[in-house]
Amino acid sequence: MSGVRARFAGRLGGFDLDVGFEAPARGVTALFGPSGCGKTTLLRCVAGLERMTGSLALDGEVWQDGKRFVPPHRRAVGYVFQEASLFPHLSVTGNLAFGQGRAVDRGVAFDEVVDLLGLGGLLGRAPARLSGGERQRVAIGRALLSQPRLLLMDEPLSALDSTGKSEILVYLERLHDVLSMPVIYVTHDMGEVERLADRLVLLERGRVIGAGDVHAMLATGDFPLSRRSGAAAVLEGTVQGVDRDYGLARVAVAGAEILLPAHGTAAGQHRRLRIKADDVSICRVAPENSSILNVLPARILEVLAHEGHRVTLVLGLGGAGDGARLLSRISHKSRDALALAVGDAVFAQVKGVALA
Repeated sequence: MSGVRARFAGRLGGFDLDVGFEAPARGVTALFGPSGCGKTTLLRCVAGLERMTGSLALDGEVWQDGKRFVPPHRRAVGYVFQEASLFPHLSVTGNLAFGQGRAVDRGVAFDEVVDLLGLGGLLGRAPARLSGGERQRVAIGRALLSQPRLLLMDEPLSALDSTGKSEILVYLERLHDVLSMPVIYVTHDMGEVERLADRLVLLERGRVIGAGDVHAMLATGDFPLSRRSGAAAVLEGTVQGVDRDYGLARVAVAGAEILLPAHGTAAGQHRRLRIKADDVSICRVAPENSSILNVLPARILEVLAHEGHRVTLVLGLGGAGDGARLLSRISHKSRDALALAVGDAVFAQVKGVALA
């Protein structure tokens, strides 16, 4: 099997871990859950920095089982910690070269990493002269230049302020598009999951409570994510065209076409859309003369009750409801007034300016 297959069980201090998961050969698998649920411990087991009973294989190559344990220095792993931990006596170039010097193979090139992470103007600087986001970009570059087969990232944005997070997320999205290796990404920030993850593993108290495609897991009643405050759906689409006069792009997703601010978008580009449940309203009949640009045919797949007289509707786009999924959070009164039920054909309304 290609990708990562892992299973670990054991006790560390007063904490019990019993977790199994898989990660595909390419893309970002997010380990998500509250602090103390075992995310970092699990990541350290994958790296070989913690040793628990279990098994681990990458692309069918066994790194750990009942008879074998490959030590950390022999695992082709790049590890990015919460803190950048750069060598203070070395310049950015020196820190990057250190990662390159540890590599056996030569896959990703120095100049390629510098370009991908926007490090060209920083190469002569010392770590003390870098911002938090810049230091973390260098740490990621150093990890990539070690030529890993697997990249592990342990809450790489947790030590940054909001400006630093916004800065580095752009580069992480760029890496997501070009890296041909599995990335296991630990976070307790759902915003990072929504922007970066392809697959999601939900952890709670040292156990997996759910795992699967991130789009499906965010928009289903099977897991608690759709009921949380700030719940949102994530859709993947391709830009079909741009109206320069109005600054709007047409993005095709499964079952619909969505208008959103263009912001330099060009036809053919891939876009990931985050649509908040609170930004989606429902009507039985398509409105006329409305300022809302996106009125999308859909069907109700689930009705999820909440405390506080609100409900969340899980919608499937398209007349048959078999397209991409949306969430809509409305009041009980609105649901009753429209007599909404599972299977009903409706129109989902989304303001173009609300889309990110």
